Amino acid sequence: MPRPIQATIHTAAVQHNLARARRAAVDANVWAVVKANAYGHGIERVFDALRAADGFALLDLAEAERIRQLGWRGPILLLEGVFEPRDLELCSRLGIWHSVHCDQQIDWLAAHKTQNPHHVFLKMNSGMNRLGFTPERYRAAWARLNALPQVDEIGFITHFSDADGPRGIHHQLQVFLEATRDLPGERTLSNSAATLLRGSESDVRGDWVRAGIVLYGSAPDYPQRTIADWELEPTMTLSGKLIGVQHLEKGDTVGYGSTYVAEGPMTIGVASCGYADGYPRHCSTGTPVLVNGVRTQLVGRVSMDMLTVDITGVPGTGIGSEVTFWGKASNGVVLPIDEVAQAAGTVGYELMCALAPRVPVVVD
Repeated sequence: MPRPIQATIHTAAVQHNLARARRAAVDANVWAVVKANAYGHGIERVFDALRAADGFALLDLAEAERIRQLGWRGPILLLEGVFEPRDLELCSRLGIWHSVHCDQQIDWLAAHKTQNPHHVFLKMNSGMNRLGFTPERYRAAWARLNALPQVDEIGFITHFSDADGPRGIHHQLQVFLEATRDLPGERTLSNSAATLLRGSESDVRGDWVRAGIVLYGSAPDYPQRTIADWELEPTMTLSGKLIGVQHLEKGDTVGYGSTYVAEGPMTIGVASCGYADGYPRHCSTGTPVLVNGVRTQLVGRVSMDMLTVDITGVPGTGIGSEVTFWGKASNGVVLPIDEVAQAAGTVGYELMCALAPRVPVVVD
């Protein structure tokens, strides 16, 4: 039989989370962000669940082509814009909207020969200091774009650096509003955190919100709030089975480096998952795990293909018992991916995207 591990994609949960994002920003259009192959879920697997979105936002032209091949005829936005002049030809052919964040991209547009003028979003660096024109140069960049026959519509885009933290968005919001005042065009400012926290405010939600991690069952401001607080549902479950059981006495050690020492008699289960499957090696003793839907903990170091969990006192456990590494157990108990990510010193985004190719994926 195949090695007992699989990832399950819950499409009904994706639909639910999209509806939750829309409720948070009533009257705004919603971009479903599907970059990084839909945050590791697989674009083709979640596409039908996201059909109710108003558009798809991503980074890669190949992913944009996949969306078109699936039959989508609505807006698609390249969040980082094009990377070389010939990318504009595909944007023209497929009707792809794209961000413009630097002078070189404007130069490419000016030299581009097309029968189909482009719909672009002019990116502002409102304080995150990644991509975009500074506020001082923003209107000049808009004037250049507005003068080009290759450009049809110009929207406005920025990205918040602290929407999920104590600094908040006020400093960037005010810069953006001032620099775009009286300019015609659609606005998109809010990522998942800003959408959930302040999507009821018209200046924040703008014309489009960009629903990213909120779609995939992770709380953007964890641990301040959980997915339960936000009424989100987990969209990916990573599960396996116990493939071995060991009975320990006081002083026995577990795993590489003997980092775990039993304080007394205990039973541990060996589970069919390791860092080669995408489970974080940095998770240590205490990381939550579900066995038969009962919360317990990882003990010792994560190996390449296995990890060990404390099943002392967990009823009915043995070889073949279900282990849920994150997501929803078969009895309905949920282990949020955010809790596992926190134990690894990272975020749920990384765990989703790091799912290894060797892990079989099923869709329910």
